[in-house]
Order: sequence, then structure tokens, then C-alpha cells
Amino acid sequence: MSETGFHAEPPTLFLTDDDVAALADWDDAIAALAAAYARADEPRRTPERAVAVTDAGWQRVMPSAPSGGRFAGSKTIAASMRNGLASYLITLFDQNDSRLAALIDGNRITGIRTAATAAAALTALLPDRTLQVAVVGSGFEARAQLRAAARVARIATVRVASPTPANRERFAAELGTELALPIEAMASAEDVVRGADLVLCAARSRDETPTVLADWVSPDATIVSVGSTTPAQHELDPVLIRRAAIIVADTRAEVLHDSGDMIAAREGGFDPDAVTVSLHDLLGGRAARPAEGIAIYKSTGSGFQDIVLAELLYDRAVARGIGTTLPVGILTIRK
Repeated sequence: MSETGFHAEPPTLFLTDDDVAALADWDDAIAALAAAYARADEPRRTPERAVAVTDAGWQRVMPSAPSGGRFAGSKTIAASMRNGLASYLITLFDQNDSRLAALIDGNRITGIRTAATAAAALTALLPDRTLQVAVVGSGFEARAQLRAAARVARIATVRVASPTPANRERFAAELGTELALPIEAMASAEDVVRGADLVLCAARSRDETPTVLADWVSPDATIVSVGSTTPAQHELDPVLIRRAAIIVADTRAEVLHDSGDMIAAREGGFDPDAVTVSLHDLLGGRAARPAEGIAIYKSTGSGFQDIVLAELLYDRAVARGIGTTLPVGILTIRK
């Protein structure tokens, strides 16, 4: 403490990936994100992500200062595409006194917040009946999507598609037991998608061709798409985008202009802007799903989601005495 500045009090808290696993809870994460998105969108509080190209890959920064929250911060992703490696770091700064409250491993938060935000969207998109669910993909994101969806949807049966037999069989066995659901593992994405009421897309093809085609999708299905977050990535057939009665975007500008799916649809002669609404408007009651037609929830991810969830976890960590207090901290100076 000095006349020109001070160190954080309480001291900066570091939360590891294991700490996040111990603190996270699907129901509270979904509720926190649903409440945050029910507020009106304020783009200046969550500007578009910035990406710097590195020798081996890229570094992405996703800042946000959610309205109604105590903290502002950002998630930084360092990716070495050459080596297939990435690390994630979330910072939390107090919006009032600018102290650095926390540094948080963002690995697990990324999957949780993506799936919890999708589940929040599903609360306003799904019909009130039991559903047949298709999952395209069997990795971390696919598992998180099904776990979160199971908290808000009345699921009767699940079919999962993945090109690797061992992966899809493991998914079916482990999540079937965990969620007490009948899950059938299949090789073909077409076979799992046909007849499904809810399609959870969490995988891209190796050659970036779409993994879900329009002809497979039922006329009133709901689709969650989280696997195409950059211009070069593709998950949904452009014709499927054209068929949608409504597209709900977690970050409208980035979904429309930075997602490969939307870029391909626009290049194919369809402008998706007219049917795309923000998740803020959907959960705030300013937009609604039409009575008929396909609904797509499209996510590119957002620092808004990271900071909302990180604040929840930080408060819970302080209350439970979880995390590592840093012995030193940065100086907050008086300006």
C-alpha cells in the first residue's frame, strides 16, 4: 500500500483446472448465464475478440465487462496449431477498484460455459415434450453438450455418431450410466440425425465439409451448433441455414460474419441476417421461436460467458476456501 497504489486485498486467487471441476455445477451455471443473457445486449461491454498470429498458431483475447456483474476481464487462448497444443487463462478484475481478483485456468470453463449457454438457449427453444436426441461427436464438447441439455430437456433416447468405434461406444456406456439414459452408438451421422427432435453438433470433419446436411433434419427440429467458430470451419450444410425459421446467436456479429457456416450460406446466395436474433433478445423475451420450422442455436463463444461463469466460480471458491492465494500480486496504481 502506498500513496500511488495498492496490492489486491484480498490477495489474488488462482484457481486450477481441478479447482474449477470441484466448484462447477450445471444447474447454477445454466441459471447464471440465462440471467445474464436476459439483460439487454451492450456490445461495448463485450467487444469482438482480437486474434494475433504467432509463429506456431495464434493468440486470441476475448474481453468482457458484463452488465450487473462485479468483475471485468478476459480469456486469453494461446494455441500452437503446429504442435496441437493450447492453454487458456481467465483474468477477473474488480470493476470498482480495478484490483486483480483472480487468475483462473480456462480449460474446463470453456467447455462448461459453451454447453451451459446452449442449455440456457434451449429453455426457450424446445417443445414441452419428450425428445429424441442426436449427438454428432463424442469428445469433450459433445459430452458437455449432452450433460447440460439433460438438465433442461425431457430426453427419451439418445443416438451418438462418431467415426471412431471405441470413442462412440465409450460415450454411450459412460454417459448412459451417468445420465440414466438409453444411448445408442452409431457410425453414421445421418442415421442419428434423421428423426431427431434435438441435434447437438459438436464435431467437424477433418476436411471441413459439413457434418450435418439439410436433408437429414426433421422439419421442426432444434439444432445446437458449437463446432464452427472461425471463418475456415464448417459444421452445418448451407442449405440447412437457408431452411431455418430462426437462428439464435450467442454473439450476433461474430456468428454472422466470423462463422464458416454463415459465410458459406451467404456465398451460396442466402443472407441469414433476416432470421438471426441474439440470445439476449431470446432470453429477454424480445424474440421467440416461430410456431413452425427449424430452430438453430449457433455459438462462436464469448468472453461474456467466460466472465459470468468465472465470477460464479470465484464467489464459490472464496466461500468454500478453495484455490491458491498468490503470495505476490500486481500493483493497482492511482491515476
